[in-house]
Amino acid sequence: MQLYVVSTTRTNNFIDEQIMTKIKTVWEEASQHFGQHQNCTKYGVYYDYESDYKGDYSLGIAIEERCGESVITIPESEKYEVFKVDISSEHGIINAWKKIWGQAETGELKRAYTYDFEKYYANGEVEIHIAIK
Repeated sequence: MQLYVVSTTRTNNFIDEQIMTKIKTVWEEASQHFGQHQNCTKYGVYYDYESDYKGDYSLGIAIEERCGESVITIPESEKYEVFKVDISSEHGIINAWKKIWGQAETGELKRAYTYDFEKYYANGEVEIHIAIK
């Protein structure tokens, strides 16, 4: 799958005091570039992991249609565990990530730490795709 990146940032879930500001900013910057692509599926792609979910990583906001200047190519051979986000909850995305982190901690989820992504459908549904070994 080829995705066109319109905005990126580097952060850490646990030691970056500016994480929420960075994530908000990267999404705001991306939304300015979407233009005629407002009704397409958008992606928050997590990649370039330093180690695991406790280390630094990059977050790129992307779409499938040519719109960005850089490209992320997610290998077709990747295997994913898909987590549906409860969009009725204001904290649906963070709750889904907490579930993912918890399953990784217990060994229930064998993460590959290659390319993970949040998939935002035009109809409002959200899925988190976690690369697995």
